[in-house]
Amino acid sequence: MLERPAAAADPQAAIIVCLDFGTAGYAEGVEEVERLVESAGVLRHQVVRGRRSRPDSRLYAGKGKVEEIAAAAAGLNAASVVFNHELSPGQGRNLEKELQRRVIDRTELILEIFAQRARTSEGKLQVELAQLEHLSTRLVRGWTHLERQRGGLGKTGGPGEKQIELDRRYISKRVRVLNEKIDTLKKQRAVQRRSRARGEVLSVSIVGYTNAGKSTLFNALARARAYEDDKLFATLDTTTRRLWLAGAGQGVLSDTVGFIRDLPHDLVAAFRATLEETVRADLLLHVVDAASAAREAQIVEVGKVLAEIGAAEVPQIAVWNKIDAVGGGNTLAPVAERDQYGRISRVFVSARTGAGIEELRGAIAEFARNRAAMRGHAVPEAQSLQPH
Repeated sequence: MLERPAAAADPQAAIIVCLDFGTAGYAEGVEEVERLVESAGVLRHQVVRGRRSRPDSRLYAGKGKVEEIAAAAAGLNAASVVFNHELSPGQGRNLEKELQRRVIDRTELILEIFAQRARTSEGKLQVELAQLEHLSTRLVRGWTHLERQRGGLGKTGGPGEKQIELDRRYISKRVRVLNEKIDTLKKQRAVQRRSRARGEVLSVSIVGYTNAGKSTLFNALARARAYEDDKLFATLDTTTRRLWLAGAGQGVLSDTVGFIRDLPHDLVAAFRATLEETVRADLLLHVVDAASAAREAQIVEVGKVLAEIGAAEVPQIAVWNKIDAVGGGNTLAPVAERDQYGRISRVFVSARTGAGIEELRGAIAEFARNRAAMRGHAVPEAQSLQPH
């Protein structure tokens, strides 16, 4: 049986392993996983880098690199080693035996952050479902005892903190229960959507890469007070508020979970009920961090997830946020750009300062009026609207 690291090992310290296999975006990936680890509650960390042509079948990083990782973990007194890669169940077990510390791959790291962030009952159900389905692929004889001993990153514990007997029979039973509860919530959302559809209420969803400023933009548009923070996955649970648009009537605005590179499929599947708000929306506001050097790659990653959940064909307006933070002497004006067909396709804003927010409101209102005209409906008079 795998022994725990020494009692003095610091659960808020971790070694991060980032191997370069020659793919694009390596530097940005290192920076991103550091922020992920910090978001999980780790206060001290050290990055171990390396280059390989392909992963080692047994230890992923190779024997020599694992010895380097072990030395770094001992030097930092770290309780955990985080790989910015997806490990096979066998590789994870082999690494834990070699390192005598908890080994967490990228998928487990994201799942752990989601577990910390979920606030509503629906969010907690979906995170637990994703965790169980991920763990079900990693259960072997004796691992239920190991799970009792394993802790989590930062101040929280993983599933072992609850000392749950994670055998296949339990997981199968629990997954059925969770799916039934999520199906009930899904039906409730469907009823709400039908009610909005009957009232011809415009449905707008905010999507984008994590930490692009979605929640800040949501608060600016809806005059709401949803939680926001400079962390990856600061908010998980979908928040919906009324949105009043001058000359276009009432709409609803939803803030959804942020996307990220290599978002775990278990998580996408578990959050499908929540993400249906995105699929069923009339308009998507795709928020882009204009100040990020990796913004183009992030746009591609968001597009991949939208395609995976069936939302690729939903009309979009690109919202380039954080124009106040763009450096290098570059300045972006808070303006709306139109495509070759005369439709507003991109708006530059700063949700933090409010620059461009009225231009964005105008773009949404214009979309709503065009949508109503195509359906042959009258557009409400601007003066009849009373913002809430």
